Amino acid sequence: MRSLLRGAAAALVLVAAGAGALPVAAQPVLEEGQAPDDAARLNDAPAVAVPSEDSRMRAFLATLRPRAIEMGVSPTLFDATLPTINFNARVVRLDRAQPGASAAYSASPPFAPYLASHVDRVRIGMGRSRYGNLRPLLLRIEQETGVPEQIMLAIYGHETGYGTFTGNFDLLNALGTLAYEGRRRELFAEEFLKTLVLMSRGVPRAQLKGSWAGATGYPQFLPSVYLRLAIDADGDGKPDIWRSEPDALASIGNYLRDAGWKKGVPWGVAVRLPEGIDRAAIRSPLSSPRCPRVFARQSRWLTIAEWRDKGVQMLGGRVPPENELATLIEPDGSGNTAYLLTTNYRSILDYNCSNFYALSVGLLGDAIVE
Repeated sequence: MRSLLRGAAAALVLVAAGAGALPVAAQPVLEEGQAPDDAARLNDAPAVAVPSEDSRMRAFLATLRPRAIEMGVSPTLFDATLPTINFNARVVRLDRAQPGASAAYSASPPFAPYLASHVDRVRIGMGRSRYGNLRPLLLRIEQETGVPEQIMLAIYGHETGYGTFTGNFDLLNALGTLAYEGRRRELFAEEFLKTLVLMSRGVPRAQLKGSWAGATGYPQFLPSVYLRLAIDADGDGKPDIWRSEPDALASIGNYLRDAGWKKGVPWGVAVRLPEGIDRAAIRSPLSSPRCPRVFARQSRWLTIAEWRDKGVQMLGGRVPPENELATLIEPDGSGNTAYLLTTNYRSILDYNCSNFYALSVGLLGDAIVE
């Protein structure tokens, strides 16, 4: 976070009294040409009040009030909530620690360690247990959305350990902090306002907990995604992704359907490439404005039949139809297992734009039902 206490002529120490503590003057520093008596008189001067990080953030958030009211948030709710919102320095540290936070970041680490920790025996076992219990519900949602039951369950497992952990950050504090910090100001200002909309529709603030980046509930939806795509599947009249597994799983299915999931087509298949394959000839000529590093690791699109003609060998699992288009990725480099990915893989990327995430969702889903 940018320092907001620049330019003090005297050294400052923070009063260790918790959030909102103000700095007080320490021993004065003599400026060049200043007499000791002049410095002593500085001690008698009243300390200049320096706004705390909380108050500065609230002043920024107050500028969003007209937008909140346009969205249907009552002035009373906004004005009553604003003084309760606090800056969270940990949120900023976590945001800056993300790989994409630095423009210089360009590393492409191997997939194998991530796979071992995200498609592991415990997660597969929990998934199979939940699959047995949730099968009737999952089948119904698959019939309605076209999204395979194991994919919905795998996302549920990846996001919150099948509902065992959903995050404990207060959404308003986290999103308000990220909007104020400014690296992705408009994104988080919008999500902050949508959180207020949720409150105005009766969702209690105590329920609006989640990740440091504002994802909430069993599916880890941002507030704007909840408002757009959450579904009431248990028939109680409201989509509750925090306590209702039917609502959460149906909402995941609805999200993927909205992202373009194609019914009856698998996400992809593991393959082995022939020695000497011409990688330059299959390199994609396109560049994506969204998640460019993610899509840069994928090849041009060819049909499954065309990949077979190039000597690509399918390694089991459900193989897409011969006329289905697929792109190739080698997440662990040449000589290791590669994957042909259909357009449905792109739907998973829409949920979380990470090749490692999308691959592990597909592979976890396959492992749950094999």
